[in-house]
Amino acid sequence: MTDESAKDKVAGKAKEAMGKMTGNKRMESEGKADQAKGKAKGAMGEAQQRAEGVKDSLHRDDKD
Repeated sequence: MTDESAKDKVAGKAKEAMGKMTGNKRMESEGKADQAKGKAKGAMGEAQQRAEGVKDSLHRDDKD
């Protein structure tokens, strides 16, 4: 998980909680959306790391 994705998740959770406390449905929804954005960024980062690992392993096989 990247720092940016974690930041989005934490900020979204806080925004959602503030929206619930104040009865602001829009803020609550924005918080949920921010959390989803953070999860998506995290998933993309993990996929990129896996792809780089596969690429590296393929390059190592070529040199053997």
